[in-house]
Amino acid sequence: MRKLFLFYVLSIFLYAQYNYSNALVKEHSPYLQQHAHNPVNWYPWGEEAFEKAKKENKLIFLSIGYSTCHWCHVMEEESFTDVDIAKVLNEGFVSIKVDREEYPQIDKKYQALYMQVHGERGGWPLSVYMSPKKEVFFIGTYIPKEAGYGSKGLEVLLPSFLDLQKENRAFREALERHAKISPQKELNEKKNTKIFDRVVSSIAKEYDAKNGGFSSRPKFPEASKIELLLDIYKLNGNKQALKMALHTLTKMARGGIYDQIGGGFFRYTTDYQWQLPHFEKMLYTNGELIAVYAKAYQMTGDSLYKKVVDESIAQMEKNYSQKGVYFAASDADSNGEEGGYFIYEYIELKAALKERGWKPSEIEDALAYMGIEEDGNIDGDFSHTHIVGDTQPKRIDELKSYLKEVSAERPFPFIDKKIITAWNAMMVKALFVASKIDDRYLALAQTRLEALLSLMIKDGVLYHQTLLGKGVKQKALLEDYAFLVDALILAYERTYEAKYLKEAETLTQDAVKQFYRNNPHTKTKRWCLSNDGIEAYADFDDRYYTAALSVMLENLLRMSTLTENPRYREIAQKTIEENGAVLHKNAASASKLVHAYIRLKKGDIVIHAKRDKLLMVQDELDSVVYPFLLSAVQESDEYLACKTTMCFAYDKNITKLIQKINEAVQ
Repeated sequence: MRKLFLFYVLSIFLYAQYNYSNALVKEHSPYLQQHAHNPVNWYPWGEEAFEKAKKENKLIFLSIGYSTCHWCHVMEEESFTDVDIAKVLNEGFVSIKVDREEYPQIDKKYQALYMQVHGERGGWPLSVYMSPKKEVFFIGTYIPKEAGYGSKGLEVLLPSFLDLQKENRAFREALERHAKISPQKELNEKKNTKIFDRVVSSIAKEYDAKNGGFSSRPKFPEASKIELLLDIYKLNGNKQALKMALHTLTKMARGGIYDQIGGGFFRYTTDYQWQLPHFEKMLYTNGELIAVYAKAYQMTGDSLYKKVVDESIAQMEKNYSQKGVYFAASDADSNGEEGGYFIYEYIELKAALKERGWKPSEIEDALAYMGIEEDGNIDGDFSHTHIVGDTQPKRIDELKSYLKEVSAERPFPFIDKKIITAWNAMMVKALFVASKIDDRYLALAQTRLEALLSLMIKDGVLYHQTLLGKGVKQKALLEDYAFLVDALILAYERTYEAKYLKEAETLTQDAVKQFYRNNPHTKTKRWCLSNDGIEAYADFDDRYYTAALSVMLENLLRMSTLTENPRYREIAQKTIEENGAVLHKNAASASKLVHAYIRLKKGDIVIHAKRDKLLMVQDELDSVVYPFLLSAVQESDEYLACKTTMCFAYDKNITKLIQKINEAVQ
């Protein structure tokens, strides 16, 4: 890490001298700007680069990453600032740099190929090597300059690729090997009445009973999986589902994946116990987890969950918001160290607290409770905070305040200030969910939603991302439509302002028109990630954050009920049925798809009444256990309970109506 810090100092000097510049200097992406003065002759994704490769018969090197990616920085330090590596790349390749947060559809496409080739998920940086005609012949992630990490290293690989191209027959064989790799076939699956038991059993197989969570390491929060388990419990009282969800939430809230001092979650941890995080914070991680913790608090009343909600929102507001919208992420590195902003040294703290008049026993108890160890737990003598023990020392709040002061004297990690529509929508939704447990978040949610809509919709067109002060230019992707419609539906249900439902319907119609398109290979319809000519199809993988397609399917089901438009339901049902193999074979990795499937089979119930009557009974509506309850304005003096095609109960007393609903769903 010291070496990385020196690299950054050197980089600043080099960039100031402008020894090298490439086509990325014209790009707005912070990630691309980080590479704008590499000696590598980078191009942004576009026809210019591909035409150059074809015309000059050069191989293509596609490098995908993002601005807060630690190993992207390492690969830049080792290879992309190295003049010898740059010389080989510039002479034999057309090098293209892509920000995965700017073009997630491109990233998805090549991550899917990586999984087909290697049988496991990829990551970032993603390194793709192609023929001049964009045919992939090699795909990997981080590749060192010299041999190591199971790789021959770029010093050997790059010349070997050029030699392979010269040996035309061997090159064609390499391309053919990749062409034979085909995605898993999707099979039809009809109704399965045991979906609850099968899904819970599938999740239980990967569940860490000791530490919570659903994998060994690295450990991601997987918010959609936790939400699914909570709703399965609501539907059929499955105690195993509830236990897995709550145990995981508690362990994370007490662990190192949660910033015990500043609030908010880090992206993942590298150990089993949730103690040792990779210190980058992502807006999407926090948006999704805030919503789940608010839901868990509603169900349990556990004050720990409410604390997490309040602290995480405060962190996002303090460090990640400006002009009413939210920034994308913050880097793992600070002050030349991974996690440098968030780690503390035991001896220094002990001495400082002693000077402040603390008793030795108070110091020992407080530091031990926060997991700050004499021998360190993360990097030499440094410790990262996580809660140890059940009894909170008396002066723990004082210790946290002091640790905040210590961190405040350090440089805050680099913040990627991209405004991404989808991720902002996740955070806006989280605020609306949090308003169910704390009224003060409702006004904030509306303010943030209005700012997002104003910034990212221009002349009726939704856009994907921008930087404050810069114009929008990239049109929205499926994920932007999916998560924004999701937030708008909830905004409508918290305020009953018709404009939110109207905007949700407009965006839903646009999404179907743009992304639900004919597949030229099968002559059936399939969902695409974008509408820009890039052939990248949507999938159902929820590990990093919830799959946009699954969110869109659930949106279609809800919009069908709220707007009484059966076509939305038909599209969702057709898509789900055509992907039955995913539900059958990979249910645990497609939690939101399972959630949409259960919603389809169980059906929505919607309560209608006048706006003022609905606003009066929001607490009662929030208390309904059935997870697929909606509410919408209708000029009726009574409360009506309806299913998709019929109303089945009415009453002037909301409590009595809810009793009838509970009887209907049993």
